[in-house]
Amino acid sequence: MGSNHFEEPINYYDRRFKKDAIKILPGQYCVTSQDKILVTVLGSCVAACMFDPKLGIGGMNHFMLPDAREVLTEDNSDFMATKYGVHAMEMLINDLVKAGADKKRIKAKVFGGGKVVPSIVQQNIGEINAKFVMEFLDTENIPTLASDLCNSYARKIYFFPLTGDVLMKRIHKLNNATIIERESIHRRELSERSISGSVDLFEE
Repeated sequence: MGSNHFEEPINYYDRRFKKDAIKILPGQYCVTSQDKILVTVLGSCVAACMFDPKLGIGGMNHFMLPDAREVLTEDNSDFMATKYGVHAMEMLINDLVKAGADKKRIKAKVFGGGKVVPSIVQQNIGEINAKFVMEFLDTENIPTLASDLCNSYARKIYFFPLTGDVLMKRIHKLNNATIIERESIHRRELSERSISGSVDLFEE
Protein backbone atom coordinates (compact mmCIF):
# COMPACT_ATOMS: atom_id res chain seq x y z
CA MET A 1 0.00 0.00 0.00
CA GLY A 2 1.33 3.44 -0.82
CA SER A 3 0.46 7.08 -0.86
CA ASN A 4 1.73 10.41 -2.10
CA HIS A 5 -1.07 12.00 -0.10
CA PHE A 6 -1.02 13.13 3.53
CA GLU A 7 -3.53 10.41 4.40
CA GLU A 8 -3.29 6.66 3.94
CA PRO A 9 -5.89 4.84 1.83
CA ILE A 10 -9.01 4.07 3.86
CA ASN A 11 -9.87 0.45 4.73
CA TYR A 12 -13.54 -0.48 5.15
CA TYR A 13 -15.98 -3.35 4.70
CA ASP A 14 -18.13 -3.15 1.58
CA ARG A 15 -21.54 -4.58 2.45
CA ARG A 16 -22.70 -4.69 -1.16
CA PHE A 17 -19.95 -7.10 -2.23
CA LYS A 18 -19.34 -8.53 1.25
CA LYS A 19 -15.60 -7.95 0.96
CA ASP A 20 -12.94 -5.82 2.59
CA ALA A 21 -12.27 -2.74 0.49
CA ILE A 22 -9.71 0.05 0.25
CA LYS A 23 -10.69 3.55 -0.80
CA ILE A 24 -8.10 5.38 -2.92
CA LEU A 25 -8.06 9.19 -2.82
CA PRO A 26 -6.26 11.60 -5.21
CA GLY A 27 -2.50 11.13 -5.02
CA GLN A 28 -2.74 7.64 -3.53
CA TYR A 29 -2.14 4.14 -4.85
CA CYS A 30 -2.45 0.64 -3.46
CA VAL A 31 -1.23 -2.85 -4.39
CA THR A 32 -2.62 -6.08 -2.93
CA SER A 33 -2.56 -9.82 -3.46
CA GLN A 34 -5.54 -10.31 -1.15
CA ASP A 35 -9.18 -10.73 -2.11
CA LYS A 36 -10.05 -7.07 -1.56
CA ILE A 37 -11.75 -4.37 -3.63
CA LEU A 38 -9.93 -1.16 -4.57
CA VAL A 39 -12.42 1.68 -4.85
CA THR A 40 -12.10 5.25 -6.07
CA VAL A 41 -14.20 8.10 -7.46
CA LEU A 42 -12.77 10.01 -10.41
CA GLY A 43 -13.46 13.43 -11.83
CA SER A 44 -10.70 14.84 -14.02
CA CYS A 45 -8.12 12.56 -12.39
CA VAL A 46 -7.33 9.18 -13.92
CA ALA A 47 -6.88 5.76 -12.36
CA ALA A 48 -4.91 2.86 -13.77
CA CYS A 49 -6.04 -0.57 -12.58
CA MET A 50 -3.08 -2.89 -13.21
CA PHE A 51 -2.73 -6.58 -12.49
CA ASP A 52 -0.87 -9.82 -13.11
CA PRO A 53 -3.66 -12.19 -14.24
CA LYS A 54 -1.63 -15.31 -13.44
CA LEU A 55 -0.89 -14.47 -9.80
CA GLY A 56 -3.92 -12.34 -8.91
CA ILE A 57 -1.77 -9.42 -7.78
CA GLY A 58 -3.17 -6.00 -8.64
CA GLY A 59 -3.10 -2.34 -7.80
CA MET A 60 -4.70 0.97 -8.58
CA ASN A 61 -3.55 4.57 -8.51
CA HIS A 62 -5.45 7.87 -8.66
CA PHE A 63 -3.53 10.82 -10.01
CA MET A 64 -3.66 14.09 -11.86
CA LEU A 65 -0.93 15.80 -13.83
CA PRO A 66 -0.19 19.22 -12.37
CA ASP A 67 -0.97 22.19 -14.59
CA ALA A 68 2.32 22.72 -16.44
CA ARG A 69 1.88 26.49 -16.17
CA GLU A 70 1.81 26.24 -12.38
CA VAL A 71 4.91 24.07 -11.99
CA LEU A 72 7.61 26.62 -11.22
CA THR A 73 10.95 25.22 -12.30
CA GLU A 74 13.95 26.14 -14.36
CA ASP A 75 13.32 23.06 -16.47
CA ASN A 76 10.70 22.78 -19.17
CA SER A 77 7.33 22.92 -17.38
CA ASP A 78 5.56 20.47 -19.70
CA PHE A 79 8.32 17.94 -19.09
CA MET A 80 8.08 18.40 -15.33
CA ALA A 81 4.29 17.96 -15.36
CA THR A 82 4.64 14.73 -17.32
CA LYS A 83 7.42 13.62 -14.98
CA TYR A 84 4.92 13.62 -12.12
CA GLY A 85 2.63 11.29 -14.07
CA VAL A 86 5.52 8.95 -14.85
CA HIS A 87 6.37 8.90 -11.13
CA ALA A 88 2.76 8.03 -10.22
CA MET A 89 2.64 5.18 -12.74
CA GLU A 90 6.07 3.77 -11.94
CA MET A 91 5.38 3.76 -8.20
CA LEU A 92 2.42 1.49 -8.89
CA ILE A 93 4.42 -0.77 -11.22
CA ASN A 94 7.29 -0.92 -8.72
CA ASP A 95 5.02 -2.17 -5.94
CA LEU A 96 3.35 -4.70 -8.24
CA VAL A 97 6.76 -6.16 -9.12
CA LYS A 98 7.88 -6.09 -5.49
CA ALA A 99 4.72 -8.04 -4.59
CA GLY A 100 5.70 -10.74 -7.09
CA ALA A 101 4.02 -9.65 -10.33
CA ASP A 102 5.87 -10.21 -13.61
CA LYS A 103 6.02 -6.91 -15.51
CA LYS A 104 5.72 -8.82 -18.79
CA ARG A 105 2.32 -10.16 -17.68
CA ILE A 106 0.88 -6.90 -16.30
CA LYS A 107 -2.36 -5.74 -17.92
CA ALA A 108 -4.19 -2.45 -17.43
CA LYS A 109 -7.67 -0.97 -17.39
CA VAL A 110 -7.87 2.83 -17.22
CA PHE A 111 -10.61 5.29 -16.32
CA GLY A 112 -11.30 8.95 -15.65
CA GLY A 113 -10.35 12.25 -17.22
CA GLY A 114 -13.88 13.67 -17.14
CA LYS A 115 -14.75 17.37 -17.44
CA VAL A 116 -16.37 17.76 -14.05
CA VAL A 117 -14.38 20.56 -12.37
CA PRO A 118 -15.73 23.91 -13.62
CA SER A 119 -12.59 25.90 -12.79
CA ILE A 120 -10.35 23.79 -15.02
CA VAL A 121 -12.68 22.70 -17.81
CA GLN A 122 -11.15 25.15 -20.30
CA GLN A 123 -7.71 23.71 -19.63
CA ASN A 124 -8.88 20.17 -20.54
CA ILE A 125 -6.96 18.69 -17.61
CA GLY A 126 -8.98 15.48 -17.86
CA GLU A 127 -8.12 15.05 -21.53
CA ILE A 128 -4.43 15.69 -20.81
CA ASN A 129 -4.49 13.09 -18.01
CA ALA A 130 -6.22 10.55 -20.26
CA LYS A 131 -3.79 11.08 -23.13
CA PHE A 132 -0.82 10.76 -20.80
CA VAL A 133 -1.87 7.45 -19.23
CA MET A 134 -2.57 5.83 -22.61
CA GLU A 135 0.76 7.01 -24.04
CA PHE A 136 2.62 5.78 -20.94
CA LEU A 137 1.09 2.30 -21.17
CA ASP A 138 1.82 2.13 -24.88
CA THR A 139 5.46 3.15 -24.31
CA GLU A 140 5.82 0.52 -21.57
CA ASN A 141 4.17 -2.15 -23.76
CA ILE A 142 1.49 -2.77 -21.14
CA PRO A 143 -1.74 -3.91 -22.84
CA THR A 144 -4.85 -1.87 -22.07
CA LEU A 145 -7.75 -4.32 -21.87
CA ALA A 146 -10.45 -1.72 -21.17
CA SER A 147 -10.84 2.03 -20.84
CA ASP A 148 -13.45 4.69 -20.25
CA LEU A 149 -11.85 8.13 -20.54
CA CYS A 150 -12.81 11.80 -20.96
CA ASN A 151 -16.48 12.76 -21.58
CA SER A 152 -18.38 14.93 -19.10
CA TYR A 153 -19.15 12.62 -16.20
CA ALA A 154 -17.48 11.39 -13.03
CA ARG A 155 -16.91 7.69 -12.37
CA LYS A 156 -16.92 5.34 -9.40
CA ILE A 157 -14.55 2.43 -9.91
CA TYR A 158 -14.58 -0.95 -8.17
CA PHE A 159 -11.46 -2.93 -9.02
CA PHE A 160 -11.09 -6.60 -8.04
CA PRO A 161 -7.31 -7.27 -8.22
CA LEU A 162 -7.68 -11.01 -7.71
CA THR A 163 -9.54 -11.41 -11.00
CA GLY A 164 -8.77 -8.14 -12.79
CA ASP A 165 -12.50 -7.36 -13.03
CA VAL A 166 -13.70 -3.75 -12.88
CA LEU A 167 -17.18 -2.41 -12.24
CA MET A 168 -17.73 1.22 -13.20
CA LYS A 169 -20.61 3.52 -12.35
CA ARG A 170 -21.01 6.70 -14.39
CA ILE A 171 -21.99 9.67 -12.26
CA HIS A 172 -23.75 12.23 -14.44
CA LYS A 173 -25.02 14.33 -11.55
CA LEU A 174 -22.89 15.05 -8.51
CA ASN A 175 -24.90 15.07 -5.29
CA ASN A 176 -22.21 17.04 -3.51
CA ALA A 177 -18.94 18.83 -4.21
CA THR A 178 -16.68 16.26 -2.54
CA ILE A 179 -15.06 15.08 -5.79
CA ILE A 180 -14.44 18.63 -6.99
CA GLU A 181 -13.07 19.70 -3.61
CA ARG A 182 -10.68 16.74 -3.33
CA GLU A 183 -9.33 17.19 -6.83
CA SER A 184 -8.99 20.95 -6.41
CA ILE A 185 -7.01 20.46 -3.18
CA HIS A 186 -4.85 17.82 -4.84
CA ARG A 187 -4.21 20.09 -7.81
CA ARG A 188 -3.13 22.94 -5.52
CA GLU A 189 -0.80 20.57 -3.66
CA LEU A 190 0.79 19.53 -6.95
CA SER A 191 1.35 23.11 -8.04
CA GLU A 192 3.11 23.85 -4.74
CA ARG A 193 5.21 20.68 -4.67
CA SER A 194 8.66 20.48 -6.20
CA ILE A 195 8.95 17.54 -8.54
CA SER A 196 12.36 15.93 -8.40
CA GLY A 197 14.10 12.59 -8.57
CA SER A 198 13.38 9.54 -10.68
CA VAL A 199 11.92 6.12 -10.02
CA ASP A 200 13.66 2.89 -10.99
CA LEU A 201 12.14 -0.56 -10.70
CA PHE A 202 12.87 -2.36 -7.42
CA GLU A 203 14.10 0.85 -5.78
CA GLU A 204 12.30 3.09 -3.34
